[in-house]
Amino acid sequence: MKLDPNSAADLSAQIAQAIRDAIVAGDLIVDERLPSEAELSEQFQVSRPTVREALKRLAAQSLIRTQRGATGGAFVNRLNYEDAYSQQITTSTLLLSMNAVSFDTACEARYALERACAPLSATRRSADQLATMRAEIFRQGQPGLTDEAFCASDVAFHRALVDGAGNPVLSYQLAGAVEAMQPLMNMITFTARDRQIILALHTRIADAIEAGNGPDAVQGLSALEDETRKLAADVFAARAKR
Repeated sequence: MKLDPNSAADLSAQIAQAIRDAIVAGDLIVDERLPSEAELSEQFQVSRPTVREALKRLAAQSLIRTQRGATGGAFVNRLNYEDAYSQQITTSTLLLSMNAVSFDTACEARYALERACAPLSATRRSADQLATMRAEIFRQGQPGLTDEAFCASDVAFHRALVDGAGNPVLSYQLAGAVEAMQPLMNMITFTARDRQIILALHTRIADAIEAGNGPDAVQGLSALEDETRKLAADVFAARAKR
């Protein structure tokens, strides 16, 4: 692992990348103890604070964990999908909120991925996941429900649909779409939407999932995408007139 003196990245970032590459390549395995700060400092010919900053970067990515005591140090972490969800959500939120991803692009990606889950969810969903979808539909129909609560229920409904596919890779990929992009979409469209239309579409999707009818669930999601795009177009048009 060597540093590039001509790189635009600072030294701590280069060290973090070098260690990350070693972990991904399998040169550093799960639960293996990394060299000490002093050893890494000597290896990379940098100060210990620079090494410390690199280790903080890796810890923030959940790639390593630190332990105190005589047998402590920095160790290669054992990643799981649940731990990685928050990073997906944070990254997706930042991309969309900073306008690095347009509404249409995010909408297209979210529904394309969710439609991939629908046929699987129709055959694999658990009774609890279906019950969650039904409970959120009931909640969405309650009078006096705040916009914030409606949006949270919307996310919970789609989270249950995605998790019903029983595929952790899909759940991970959609963590950003459902729990980051969807709330931001809701922030844009909630003032223009008719809750009864959303409620009817959610019911159609849940009915299809319960009946094991994947194609109809997909069609319901496509109709929901059309409604979402229409609402966004109305909101953006109204803003342009101001």
